[in-house]
Amino acid sequence: MSAEAGRERPGFRPDVEGLRAVAIVAVLLCHAGLRFVPGGFVGVDVFFVISGFLITRLLIGEIERTGSLNLLRFYGYRMKRLLPLVALLLVAVTALSYLLFSPRRSDIVSGEVIASALYVVNWRFAEQSVDYFGTGVEGSPVEHLWSLAVEEQFYLVWPLLLLAVTSPWRRSPRAVRRSAAVAVGLAGAASFAYCLTYTQQAPLPAYFSTLTRAWELALGGAIALAPVPRLGRGLAGALGVAGLAAIAIAAVAFSSRTPFPGHAALLPTLGTAAVIVAGSASAGAIAGRALSLPPVRHVGRISYAWYLWHWPALVFAAAAAGPLTMAQRVLVIAGSWVPAELSHRYVEWPLRRARQLRLHPARALSLGLGCSAVATLAALALVLSEPSVTLLSQDQVRGATALESDPRLQERASALRPDPVHPEEDRSRMQDDGCLTKLEDDEPKPCIYGFSGSRTRVVLFGDSLAMQYFPAIDRLADRHGWRLTGLTKAGCPPVAAPVYNHRLQREYTECARWRRQALDLIEEQRPETVIVSGRMATPVVDGGSPVEGSVADAMLRDGYAEVLERLRSTGARVVVIKDLPRSPRNVPDCVSESLDRLRDCAFERTAENSSEVDREAAAGVRGVRLVDPAPMVCPQDLCRAVIGGAIVFRDYDHLTPTFATTLDRWFDRRLPAVSR
Repeated sequence: MSAEAGRERPGFRPDVEGLRAVAIVAVLLCHAGLRFVPGGFVGVDVFFVISGFLITRLLIGEIERTGSLNLLRFYGYRMKRLLPLVALLLVAVTALSYLLFSPRRSDIVSGEVIASALYVVNWRFAEQSVDYFGTGVEGSPVEHLWSLAVEEQFYLVWPLLLLAVTSPWRRSPRAVRRSAAVAVGLAGAASFAYCLTYTQQAPLPAYFSTLTRAWELALGGAIALAPVPRLGRGLAGALGVAGLAAIAIAAVAFSSRTPFPGHAALLPTLGTAAVIVAGSASAGAIAGRALSLPPVRHVGRISYAWYLWHWPALVFAAAAAGPLTMAQRVLVIAGSWVPAELSHRYVEWPLRRARQLRLHPARALSLGLGCSAVATLAALALVLSEPSVTLLSQDQVRGATALESDPRLQERASALRPDPVHPEEDRSRMQDDGCLTKLEDDEPKPCIYGFSGSRTRVVLFGDSLAMQYFPAIDRLADRHGWRLTGLTKAGCPPVAAPVYNHRLQREYTECARWRRQALDLIEEQRPETVIVSGRMATPVVDGGSPVEGSVADAMLRDGYAEVLERLRSTGARVVVIKDLPRSPRNVPDCVSESLDRLRDCAFERTAENSSEVDREAAAGVRGVRLVDPAPMVCPQDLCRAVIGGAIVFRDYDHLTPTFATTLDRWFDRRLPAVSR
């Protein structure tokens, strides 16, 4: 690579190239699963600050020299620099997905590939992170491309912003820089304020949001615009070392439990800023000299390619060989250096230096658009390659009723409902009506079904595991003339205990507020029957920290009993529907590739995947009846993936509305006598 180093443009910063090596190494060590760098994901934040610095310096320099920007040249250069390598990666991802993934998982990947090719995949992941049912399939091979999407969106907007705010002052370089600094400062401050608020409210979607990350890129831009005084070598060296130490501390001290980005992102980003400023203030500072060493710079030079290839390598290796040990993850990441090096040397670098593309920006732009089109076509081909399955109508599905005549395991299926590739399309009326209160909301949304004027009132109360039984209970309401009220909230079990929510990464305070109000509504309504259900494998908060195991079980049991006592005090009959076992695999995903081997998708009911908390709580409250649907889902303690032509689970532990509908007669025989 010495030839590359010999063609550096004026103003090139070798220390910044070396800083890219720090960023990629942090990310790689984190994804390798090394315990001493659980926060290595902050390497992405280092990349953001570097990008903001370099792009702003480039754009402002051109505005100061020419009074304008050649947008065609700018966008063309960005496209030829980034898109060919991404297109190569996405084509490889689609090919390997076809070979190694189930049709269900391949379908999901195809959508993610298209979103990646269009540089909006970060918004797709943000949406999935708040979709309570989501895709239910782990390990996207393009998940890491969210950060590239953020950068591309920045590249699209940033030059337009700078051009707009500097246009009145084009003849005064000092005024150009001043107006740009004001705009960058305001944009960065607004983004940072939003970042603090949104990270606290919903950390998972906040992680992927361009709006919560823009301030990091703006910080780099501010460094490019600010006048940096000359500093002595010692002072600049101390500043640079302190910056590297801040990045290292963040990589070591942060973890997946750290609300991020939020205020925590200040540590690695300000550390990066300190390193860049130190290099600007004194070229001979120790940090700059260390980062400018040839081996370090080479890692920084291929960091883009290595970042692209390492994550798909991990995902596909796990798909082929099963869960990877830490040593195996290290080997896979080390092996991903090979495609990174080759694609950098023979794709990225030649196109980056191509004279014709440099002289004719329109060709570079066409090349980039063509690369996006190729990746999109590859994703569409992946969709078309999926095997089709005959979709039954609801009337054709026997579901749970099939067990009455034949309790044996269904071994194969040529016709099913729902489509195992698109189980999310199988939705209940209650779900379509938006009656599952969202995570961030605490106001109950009672939905009325059946006969609204009926004096026979029944309430279905709990979390999404209560809502899953709505199709069956709704049939009973229509059959017997009930007024059925649905009161459900995502991730909020009916227990008077502080619970922890993994999606929010904090105590689920909205759940406690919603539960109190929902119980007040039930007391006001004074129904004849309350049907209750919820997930019992829920972490609770004790002493400010999430706990599981026996401590959590005891808190859940006592909290459930407290709620049941309150419901019984209204004079209502109370029915607890017992929590079902959780599948070790996403069931539709397994079914989509095992239509002739459905036994592979069945799993045993064991003490490890079943909780007795709800049974014990119900037994401790006089007059509460427990109904356990496990015999209809797991006959002889073998939980089925398909029963009577119906896929049983829509993910790991939620019943499909199709199957739940077929439980109506079974529930009718087991619910207490309600006025009919």
